[in-house]
Amino acid sequence: MDCQKIIKTLKHKDFIKVTNTGKCFENGAAIYAKEIKDNIFLLFVILKDIDIENIQALIAHFDCFNSIGIKEPEQIMFYLSIKDKDDLHYFEQYLEAANN
Repeated sequence: MDCQKIIKTLKHKDFIKVTNTGKCFENGAAIYAKEIKDNIFLLFVILKDIDIENIQALIAHFDCFNSIGIKEPEQIMFYLSIKDKDDLHYFEQYLEAANN
């Protein structure tokens, strides 16, 4: 997967890069978030390993935007792990859902 292309798409769709300082996501993970309803966020977490690139998409409830990357979510309503190119069509569907 081309993570740089995915990151450009996220920025174009008004996702904000969040600093990952907590223990909820792996060290070195890039987190991009967008609020889709009051305190409900669509997150894309990009993990870069030596051998694979892994993207996790989640819809989660946080107490506020500033707690993303610091605290555990209060509730995870949806989770998708994207590990290969065949999974990217799901990724595109959830990017479109964020605009509604």
